[in-house]
Amino acid sequence: MANNTANPIQTDSNGNKFRIKYLKEQQTDDAKLGHLRNHYSDHPSRALTPQKLADILIGAEQGNIIAQCELAEDMEEKDGHVFAELQKRRRALLGVDWKIVPPRNASASEVKDAEMLQELFEDMTFLDDVIFDMSDAILKGFSNQEITWQQQSVGASKVWLPSNIEFKDPSWFMTHPAQELGQNRNELRLRDNSADGEALQPFGWISHCHKTKSGYLARSGLTRVLAWPYLFKNYSVRDLAEFLEIYGLPLRLGKYPTGASPEEKNTLLNAVMSIGHNAGGIIPKGMEIDFQEAAKGTQQPFEYMVSLMEKTISKAILGGTLTSQADGKSSTNALGNVHNEVRQELRDSDLKQIANTLTRDLVFPMYYLNGKSYQHPQRCPKFEFDITEAEDLKAFADSLPALVDVGFKIPLNWAQEKVQIPLPKDNETVLAKGQLVEEIDERSTQTKLKAIRKIAALKAKSVAPEQLDSFTKQLTNEMSSVLQGFTGEVQQLVEQAESLEDLQLLLADLDLDVNEANEVMQQAFVAAELGGRFDVNEGE
Repeated sequence: MANNTANPIQTDSNGNKFRIKYLKEQQTDDAKLGHLRNHYSDHPSRALTPQKLADILIGAEQGNIIAQCELAEDMEEKDGHVFAELQKRRRALLGVDWKIVPPRNASASEVKDAEMLQELFEDMTFLDDVIFDMSDAILKGFSNQEITWQQQSVGASKVWLPSNIEFKDPSWFMTHPAQELGQNRNELRLRDNSADGEALQPFGWISHCHKTKSGYLARSGLTRVLAWPYLFKNYSVRDLAEFLEIYGLPLRLGKYPTGASPEEKNTLLNAVMSIGHNAGGIIPKGMEIDFQEAAKGTQQPFEYMVSLMEKTISKAILGGTLTSQADGKSSTNALGNVHNEVRQELRDSDLKQIANTLTRDLVFPMYYLNGKSYQHPQRCPKFEFDITEAEDLKAFADSLPALVDVGFKIPLNWAQEKVQIPLPKDNETVLAKGQLVEEIDERSTQTKLKAIRKIAALKAKSVAPEQLDSFTKQLTNEMSSVLQGFTGEVQQLVEQAESLEDLQLLLADLDLDVNEANEVMQQAFVAAELGGRFDVNEGE
């Protein structure tokens, strides 16, 4: 049955009631939420210390996730390594093929609705942006995008379509305090200056919560994992900067004579402080400036700490380090392939979670509002990414015939899916061995049939023994002189050798001229081929 959207009050898949007229408006346009647009980040990464970081993480566990989300933004902006590794993981989700799959044992009308949704999704020019913004939850644990709906004419009917899907700042949200039985501590709500916050409007949000790790929502993102190596790395970067400032320049030491006045001392001090930048200065006669060699030191401890923290960050984001950078030591090709497989597993897991959210928050609303076969949320079509990897064609082609030969019954559809080659449609041109299967003109057909008849006649006729003897005798005569030359040279070596070991060494150094033998054999092959062609042409 078709869903009656004319009813002003509808119910979503969770039983929450909403009004159709509110679909065209954004929930965040409400005046009581206007303060959210005036919120600016406090940049908690400034003067970050272990104690301050611990306070931020504890506050997030207690429901105040603002500082933790803002810290995540700072980490991504300030640390180029964090940004680069996150981009690798997030950008890998784009460009993957997807499809809308009808429910199991779908009726004709359900299949038709799934095809309709497939077309509507293919026309969404902003779908890649939606998927990319959803992947922000990998770092922060959640990502919310607000949907604005609009009725548009498609063919002869009007359908509800998203006219805009806008990413909202994570600092606009809070988790439910869940102080009473039955309340969900993982529920995201808008901060409306109340203790519990405002619930998200049904059909109005793509609210993606990403399980990078198990636990409550505030602890499920990578922020808490990356925060500590980020902090320790920045300590080392700061220490390295101080080291370069102190040990990278020679010590400038000024000497003034006994009894110098305060004005003379200040003059000397100003000269000492400025001479390193200006490479020049003046001082009273009798004063001196000495340049002392900088103290011995090395930057290696700081570089080691920075490298160690960056490797920890790479492991947390990508599951390994060999797909991030090469150190010339452990980054072998085999290990790199293993780490790339880990990245593939992470990508597939990310895509599955995103597909589930898209099914719940975008496919279901569009199916509910536009589908003619809607009966129950469990019969909703699903958004699926194609994450199957094609089998190695060479290995597959070598092993499959052997399995068939020993009696395995292998479905054709299964084999086609494994190599990701679709079955041909009706009247679709397909490839065959050595040629394209297509219409062959009558002239070509007749020519081939004529040749087949002549070859068949030859096979039916036995070859006269005298013909074979003639070819054999001619080849023997031509090769006899060549072979005599070979045996003569070998005979000389046998006579020269004093032992079998000597003969072995002499034979290894023997360089026989085989050009004449090659020429005789080529002539024999040509003669045999020409004779065969003549017989075919004569039909004998």
